[in-house]
Amino acid sequence: MKKWITLFLILALTIAMCLSLTACSTEEFELALITDVGTIDDGSFNQGSWEGLKQYADENNISHKYYQPAAKSDDDYLETIELAVKGGAKLIVTPGFLFSKSVFLAQDQFPDIKFVFVDGLPNNGDWDNLVEKVGSNTVSLFYAEEQSGFLAGYAAVKDGYRELGFMGGMAVPAVVRFGHGYVQGAKLAAEELRLEDGAIRINYYYTGDFVADPAITTRAAAWYNDGIEVIFACGGAISDSIWAAAQDADKKTIGVDVDQSHLSNTVITSAMKGLTASVYDAVKMYYDGNFPGGQELIFDAANAGVGLPMANSRFNTFTQADYNDIFSRLVSGAVTVDGDTVKQVMDFDGGVIFINDQGGRGQ
Repeated sequence: MKKWITLFLILALTIAMCLSLTACSTEEFELALITDVGTIDDGSFNQGSWEGLKQYADENNISHKYYQPAAKSDDDYLETIELAVKGGAKLIVTPGFLFSKSVFLAQDQFPDIKFVFVDGLPNNGDWDNLVEKVGSNTVSLFYAEEQSGFLAGYAAVKDGYRELGFMGGMAVPAVVRFGHGYVQGAKLAAEELRLEDGAIRINYYYTGDFVADPAITTRAAAWYNDGIEVIFACGGAISDSIWAAAQDADKKTIGVDVDQSHLSNTVITSAMKGLTASVYDAVKMYYDGNFPGGQELIFDAANAGVGLPMANSRFNTFTQADYNDIFSRLVSGAVTVDGDTVKQVMDFDGGVIFINDQGGRGQ
């Protein structure tokens, strides 16, 4: 009798567990975000995009969830998109250039699903026979990173820094634009201050990935030891590694994508782009019935899509009035920034600054 009772209890428990798992597996989430390289709490690109989706969802009581691919590959990204669709997603946000091929395929595979592609244009991934298409169910959001990087470089030099560093993650278009703008901003500030040629030095490097790495800390520490005063940490979790080096050396950094001043006291300012606001607005347009499918939307100084967080910046002499002046010149077009990602960074020095381009352009 005891044996049968035991078997009955095991069977009952098994059924209960199965029912529980079934309930969990059938739970649906209407809004979804899929992270690229990095995590949802990276304090940068993924997190900024997620906060825009989450804000709208929370305000309107809409179910939402983020997914993280198992690996960094087109197949894994597409499989994760499929998982989100099976999970009930009606709109999916994909932040990052690395989603280009997976979104290209998914927008045709799931014509009833809306895609908000942040920082990328869907393409077939065949660089010898490239096909690009923003489907009618997809909107691509772009930002003038060159303007944001420009503001950071300009402010740094105006604030008295002369030994600068730029350390980017992968040399994808957005990161390249940040770096090129940074150099152009430093150049203009040096010219306005009438500094002699070579008065500004910039160490320039791409790590080849967006993950934290002790090797990055070691390189950043070597830069600081060599006299670099501030490094623009441009690439997701690589910031963690650079902040560690800056903290040890009592030197400074510049953040990226969102205001990162709360993440490290080494951050003097951040080259921001309006990730949270633009994703929020794209989701809102979907629910308002005017989703801008098939379009490429560009956010720049003219529509407040880029900028520096002056209220939280830790400048010594660069003031709000100084910022308003250079920002207004960007808006009016009196100052223009070259966003060409094909150029090499050396093309932007003009003899006013010395650039030590150390390569490392990992893809």
